[in-house]
Amino acid sequence: MQKIQNFFLVCSGVNKSILKRAPSEINRYTGIGATIFFTGVFAWLASSYAIYTVFQSYIAAIAFGFIWGLMIFNLDRYIVSTFKKSGNFFRDSFTTLPRLALAILIAVVIAKPLELKIFDTEIQSEIALMQQENLKEQESLVKSRFESDIATLKTEILSYKSEINEKAIARDNLSNEAIKEADGTGGSQKRNMGPIYAAKKAEADKAQAELDAISLKNNDIIISKELALDDLVSESQRQTLELNAISLNGLAARIEAQSRLNKKSSAIYMASIFIILLFIAIETAPIFVKLISRRGPYDYVLDKHEHAFEMNHKVITSSLTQTAESKILFEKETMGHKTKLAIDAEKEISRKALHDHLENIKDQPLIWKDLLRKGRLFQLD
Repeated sequence: MQKIQNFFLVCSGVNKSILKRAPSEINRYTGIGATIFFTGVFAWLASSYAIYTVFQSYIAAIAFGFIWGLMIFNLDRYIVSTFKKSGNFFRDSFTTLPRLALAILIAVVIAKPLELKIFDTEIQSEIALMQQENLKEQESLVKSRFESDIATLKTEILSYKSEINEKAIARDNLSNEAIKEADGTGGSQKRNMGPIYAAKKAEADKAQAELDAISLKNNDIIISKELALDDLVSESQRQTLELNAISLNGLAARIEAQSRLNKKSSAIYMASIFIILLFIAIETAPIFVKLISRRGPYDYVLDKHEHAFEMNHKVITSSLTQTAESKILFEKETMGHKTKLAIDAEKEISRKALHDHLENIKDQPLIWKDLLRKGRLFQLD
């Protein structure tokens, strides 16, 4: 039992040496550590399921899920361990806002794969419906690709057949008029085989000849176009039969199916909301526990320890700063004094050299006047 407690204390990110000085806080941090640990376990399960839906491999799912769970566990541990109470509720609340936002994001990421697993049966049914819809859409695309060519061929065939039918009707009309002229039921109303009948019979024969000619021509065209039409229809049917329903087993397809279910069923939608809220509550529980609980002995001891370290750091840095400033001031004053002495010495040497030079030439007026005229009086060389 003690080992389990120590393990959960490690999960909470608490400083054991400081916690020993505040033993009344052990149970609180044990509970916080347990919450963080089980959040990591949930993250492992959720990510393993999500990876399995993508790669269909237990080894990859377990391995990646374990790494993801460790990352979430480490993030939760960091979020909780870095939150320190100051004693001011409003200041502490403002400080927790970034941590709460990160915790909520982690909760949503963890909850989604588990939500997909919980509603797996309903999602599979919706995915089957999505596959059928996708298959119908593909069939429509195939049919639309052949539709225009098929319609064009049918129109052309009807046009050629109509042309034959028009010639046949014209031939029949002319034949009927010739027959009526022959039996006296039409035309001149005289029963004879006279010149009128001969003229009408000639027109009927001419129409028959035109009909035979156009029938021979158009029937060949109609046969070829009907063959082409049959080929297009057969190809369309073949491609339609070869269509297969796309397997929608990926994570994105499951999320899409879940979204469709939420729109169709208010019960599933509310259940999804409550699942997400549950994981948000679990994920943010350690932060809220520290936020709403009073400032305990552990917080005071930790604050004292950090304050002592901060003050010691300030003492050391202040001492180093003063030492550096003193050294800089010493070097500055020393170098300034040396420079002043060197300048004074250089002035004295120049003055003496000039004095000696003037003493040498003052009894030689021609020389010093010539030097003064040439501007070389004060050149000592």
